[in-house]
Amino acid sequence: MALRMWASSTANALKLSSSASKSHLLPAFSISRCFSSVLEGLKYANSHEWVKHEGSVATIGISDHAQDHLGEVVFVELPEEKSSVSKEKNFGAVESVKATSEIISPISGEVIEVNTKLADSPGLINSSPYEEGWMIKVKPSNPAELESLMGSKEYTKFCEEEDAAH
Repeated sequence: MALRMWASSTANALKLSSSASKSHLLPAFSISRCFSSVLEGLKYANSHEWVKHEGSVATIGISDHAQDHLGEVVFVELPEEKSSVSKEKNFGAVESVKATSEIISPISGEVIEVNTKLADSPGLINSSPYEEGWMIKVKPSNPAELESLMGSKEYTKFCEEEDAAH
């Protein structure tokens, strides 16, 4: 952890970002001032959820920035498979040692899969928010809703401005 923070702060001070992938499955990432990673190739909501759209499936989770502000996640409430989610409506909750926060859907659609690992290991949201900590997979009912979400550069700027205001 100390090494990650040192590397992050050094990269930030030097205004560096990496275009290398974290793994062969993930898009490139950049480091923001808040030591959180923001992945390229994902879309982000101003409520700090991310969407990875692949074919007819959209995977949704909360961003590294969000989990960092929440602190240690101890419980996750998610919807049932085959239920519907609506853009900008609550679909679950994340409870941390600091607070309980609603999870807002960035898009509308039918839930086709729920990450059941989170029931026993909610900390996956902290340790791996973009990989093992995903929350739901949705079949989007209106893929055009993705266009209203932020890209990685816009989201990084949004987070920096939000943090500066607090």
